[in-house]
Amino acid sequence: MSKNTLTLFLRNSNLVSFAAANEISDIFTHKLIPRNQHQLTEGKICDEYLFLESGYMRAFAHDTNGNEVTTGFYQPGQVVFEVSSFFNRSRSKENILALTDCEGWFITYKQLNDLFHALPEFREFGRSILVKGFADLKTRMLAMITETAEERYAALLKTNPEIFQHAPLKNIASYLGVTDTSLSRIRKDFSKK
Repeated sequence: MSKNTLTLFLRNSNLVSFAAANEISDIFTHKLIPRNQHQLTEGKICDEYLFLESGYMRAFAHDTNGNEVTTGFYQPGQVVFEVSSFFNRSRSKENILALTDCEGWFITYKQLNDLFHALPEFREFGRSILVKGFADLKTRMLAMITETAEERYAALLKTNPEIFQHAPLKNIASYLGVTDTSLSRIRKDFSKK
């Protein structure tokens, strides 16, 4: 498997030169994550900054009753890691699980920091990934407060339609903050439109 997709991902940010993108890509290590295998398990420290080249993943945590609540979905072309655990070197409260067979490229916390110090271009790239992640998190948090379940469903359908083919509906329902029954009703109503 070649690192072309990873190199292109770095280049498309417009923050990393062609030469730097190749240099950075060379440090990443290939990884296969079979379906239903954890990329991260709660209680562990996240040590991998993973570029997901193919496949779909789900992040989830357990609520106070022990129920799984989906906190995010990852699709090809995204960076997968639990940011708080990764940067604070703290035990994760979140799990990341492969919904399908997945393939990607990763670097460790130490390698990422070495790159940040050695290549200002990569530092800017990393900052842009974090800013986008923070903005997405804030948008999602506000949507849970200010939008109806139907509006949240429509937004997910628009931004990540493939997830409906790869994630069980109960995972999508918990991500949207609704019951399985409510999601079935919403889907039914949407199919009539």
